[in-house]
Amino acid sequence: MQRISSEYYQQRRAFYQQLPNFGQNVQMRNPTRSMQAALICSCLLLTACGQQLPAWHSGKLVIIVPEAAQGAKAEFERELAQLFADQLHSSLETLTMPQDQAVTALQQHHAHLAAIALRRDTEIAELQFGPSYQNVRELAVCNNEFPPPKQLADLAARKLAAVAGSVQEATLREAQKTLPSLQWQSRQKLTPRELLAEVAEGTLDCAAANELQLADAYNYHPNLVAALDIATPSELTWGFPKDADPELLAQARIFFDRIRQDGTLNRLLDRYYGHNNRLARMDAAAFITKIKNVLPHYRRLFEEAASITGEDWRILAALAYQESQWDPLATSRTNVRGMMMLTEDTADRMKLNNRLDARENILAGAKYLMLLKEQMPERIPEPDRTWLALAAYNQGYGHLEDARILTRRAGLDPDSWSDVKKWMPRLNQPGYYETLKRGYARGGEAVILVENIRNYYDMLTRLEPEQASFTSELTSFELIEPLQRLLH
Repeated sequence: MQRISSEYYQQRRAFYQQLPNFGQNVQMRNPTRSMQAALICSCLLLTACGQQLPAWHSGKLVIIVPEAAQGAKAEFERELAQLFADQLHSSLETLTMPQDQAVTALQQHHAHLAAIALRRDTEIAELQFGPSYQNVRELAVCNNEFPPPKQLADLAARKLAAVAGSVQEATLREAQKTLPSLQWQSRQKLTPRELLAEVAEGTLDCAAANELQLADAYNYHPNLVAALDIATPSELTWGFPKDADPELLAQARIFFDRIRQDGTLNRLLDRYYGHNNRLARMDAAAFITKIKNVLPHYRRLFEEAASITGEDWRILAALAYQESQWDPLATSRTNVRGMMMLTEDTADRMKLNNRLDARENILAGAKYLMLLKEQMPERIPEPDRTWLALAAYNQGYGHLEDARILTRRAGLDPDSWSDVKKWMPRLNQPGYYETLKRGYARGGEAVILVENIRNYYDMLTRLEPEQASFTSELTSFELIEPLQRLLH
């Protein structure tokens, strides 16, 4: 075994002492985070323990990626990193760490690059930036139960916080140059979701977050509001050491040009962020108004799709209202489109040519729902079969199966929606999704979607005097208190 000199250990300790909260990792309350911290140290030691970082073209690419607790962001960046490694015909080794530590580790040449969504115009010494691949608004998110700040200067009097080392903290530092009175708490070991939960609960007045983080949190905390923009939108990019090989940077440009042109980037954005902002709080008055004014224009299309698939047309109409408010031209910024808000992948799978054609879109959405129901074990009865299929429509069949596995582990019935919906929100918690095949999912979003559709369906069965295929288990406007507790 190679001997390691005491000088080496002193150098390693000097490196770790530069990291925030050095020496506290093993005492963190979250055991998953503690294990991740230990793995970070192990990976860094292995990189430096007589083994220099290999040249990127040697067949091994080392990339820093976000912590799993970052949810969709982490999954998205990991997939991009894997695709980039595949382009270079290299094996991928990932180092997982918080963003504030990642920049330091990259400066110390412990990885070839950091796929952690940095703000392109941020001033970070010793770093170069790759091409931008995503634009997001940077916001001050506040609790709508209190008067919102009207301008950036108003935040100086508010209890404001940002995740340490995040893009949002970088934007606040930029703003502070022209507004020295601006102050905030720099919070370490927290995710944006946790920070925004504090705002919703009133512990903080406001938090800095981007629009995607707000959209995710809003599904669980509807009292959050985007008070104002704290900076120009961020152009997100990867970071490279200052002395990175120009050819590696050139390969990154080729990579992002290719996945942008062939649609891969857009499909990934659809997969990980396409469902954000698709859930709205139920407005019964608006729904009733649209039943009278809008539904008559499309009812025969829902009935036609129902006759082909055997589904109740009111379920299809309720699903379409939840997705698009019966707008055949609805389009999200990630290109989820049409009455049933279908992604490109789903449209291709259903052989749909024009997602903005109301008839084609409704029929494709109905067939997709039928396909999901047919994949389920025959023993699952109605109405559970439909509720479970709707959850899969939102998050994918694989994530539904993961939720059913969690339900079974808890000793409950994986064929019962009332049991599965208690466990599906846990798909965004590392202690659970890390034990499952498909990983992270916004399971709580699927639960809210299904419950909204059930309420819409119940209203349609009462307002449209035809016998329903099955009876809703919920009365309209019922509050699901246990669910709300789970989501918080």
